[in-house]
Amino acid sequence: MSILSTIAEELLQGIIQGVLDVLAPSKAKKRRTSSRSSSHSPKSTSRRKSSNSSRSTGSGSTSSSTRPWDMSKGLPTFSYEPHPDGDADPGEVVWTWVPFEEDASQGKDRPVVVLGRNRGKLIVAQMTSKDHVHDRDQEAHWGRYWVAIGSGPWDRQGRKSSVRINRLLVVNPDEVRREGATMDKKTYDVVVNAITQHHRSHR
Repeated sequence: MSILSTIAEELLQGIIQGVLDVLAPSKAKKRRTSSRSSSHSPKSTSRRKSSNSSRSTGSGSTSSSTRPWDMSKGLPTFSYEPHPDGDADPGEVVWTWVPFEEDASQGKDRPVVVLGRNRGKLIVAQMTSKDHVHDRDQEAHWGRYWVAIGSGPWDRQGRKSSVRINRLLVVNPDEVRREGATMDKKTYDVVVNAITQHHRSHR
């Protein structure tokens, strides 16, 4: 009787061990799967955050503080003070990021002439090498007014330039890309007078 009990006990233990051997790999697999998912989850989230962050800071639109000057408040103070010190000063042509009128979140690096300062910021007017003398009426139809200033040292190709007179911009000095050249006092006065006359006639 004791022999039969021993045999039965050994058989029962063998069955139990077999069942445990079958279940053990399944549990281990679940643990490994759970471990992989928990370890990958933060990384994927981090990548998404990093990607969004790079998109928000990578474009000039979000990193630039350039904004239009509010013409309804009147014109800023103009002053001719060029200094060959590497910094952007009134009377100098520099390059900076200029936002598009139709979408201020987008823009382009363009030449501008610095006209003055206001509360530590630069007051500038956009320049272009396009000839707006012949399409003056068309440009005016779209609300863009220009004054022709001829060629100068700011354009290495010697192209004639025009300055936008009905849209001034406020630019942080740190956002000036590079200094171009000094605009002579006579040309600077032409620009300022054109801006002043336009403002008076369109108030």
